Amino acid sequence: MITASNLPLNGIRVLDVSQVMAGPFACMLLADMGADVIKVEPPTGDQTRGAMGFKMKGPDSMGFLNMNRNKRSLTLDLKSEEGKKTFHELAKTADVIVENYRPGAVKRLGIDYESIKAVNPKIIYVSISGFGQSGPWAHRPGFDLMAQAMSGIMSVTGYKGEKPVKAGVPVADIGCALFAVYGLLSAYIGAQKTGVGQHIDASLFDSAMAFSIWDMSEYWGTGVPPTPLGTSNKMSAPYQAVKARDGYLVMGATNQKLWTKLCELLQRPDLIDHPEYGTIPLRLKNREGLIEELENEFAKRDSAEWIDIMLEAGIPAGPILSYPEAFEGEHGSYRRMAMDIDHPIEGKVKNIGFPVKMLGTPQQVRRHPPLLGEHNDEILAEINALNGGGKAEP
Repeated sequence: MITASNLPLNGIRVLDVSQVMAGPFACMLLADMGADVIKVEPPTGDQTRGAMGFKMKGPDSMGFLNMNRNKRSLTLDLKSEEGKKTFHELAKTADVIVENYRPGAVKRLGIDYESIKAVNPKIIYVSISGFGQSGPWAHRPGFDLMAQAMSGIMSVTGYKGEKPVKAGVPVADIGCALFAVYGLLSAYIGAQKTGVGQHIDASLFDSAMAFSIWDMSEYWGTGVPPTPLGTSNKMSAPYQAVKARDGYLVMGATNQKLWTKLCELLQRPDLIDHPEYGTIPLRLKNREGLIEELENEFAKRDSAEWIDIMLEAGIPAGPILSYPEAFEGEHGSYRRMAMDIDHPIEGKVKNIGFPVKMLGTPQQVRRHPPLLGEHNDEILAEINALNGGGKAEP
């Protein structure tokens, strides 16, 4: 049986001084890998506890419950001298701090990197913000929507000439969380060699821009700004959603071998070397006519039948699933992408499963998402013991 001591980040202490999504999600990933994550919350709690438009049995939202498992909660008023003192004592025991205050706010509170570095030189201090710790937009408030819009993502999302569309999931938030974890783990490994930590500047804006590899490669190569393509792709065609007799499916014949197979399946050998569709550059140039030709053939059968036929031939294809269909379907269920965890108020509550599987040291839910201040006494007693019995106030 795998225990917490077997997990790869066991023994690393992380102070999660963040709210809403990017910071809490990053810290949950660390907690899932065994880190001791202490969620330092204001007395009113992480604002996500009361988010979303529906109520659970208790005061915490389902969103909060899905981003804060495996953590302990400590409430501190960081605007008070007592709260700041307690935080500094706790920071002496930490390896990593993750915060997402607006740039400049932690300095006013006296818990900025330089202040913490003075008491813990090995600290890895991660600042997550909308636009970074420097630059003309640094002090702007920023959420995922602003990052998607101002990074260029929304300029290529949706269909050309239609209303602006953001990605359906918070790619800037989640992307920033992942890049923050990548940065802090790299810095932690480095600090084990040098004895010196560092300040990490992670922003939603930079993270969103990092996803633009194909788009900016196209722009830098042609000088033409990318535009929305719907479900299609700027590198290959056909590679998109296509309409069958009963609805849409997705498929991709992304190279010449697959293109030839597709034409043979559709009983359209004339398209293989067609003067408008015979090569990838031609298919990209004449995409609209190409898809019209293909959909005339796809309209002869239902989507599920076409998917089976293409998969049998080795052509990637699949259905367009709703979230319930994806999570409750045979593959999502087998991969345990939805799991029940125990909660003292909610009973059994759903959580999204672990996104990567550690086959040697599988992650586990060791702690339910914490109630507000649930671990105050426990954590303050730990600080008290480390201080030789001195009193620490919440």
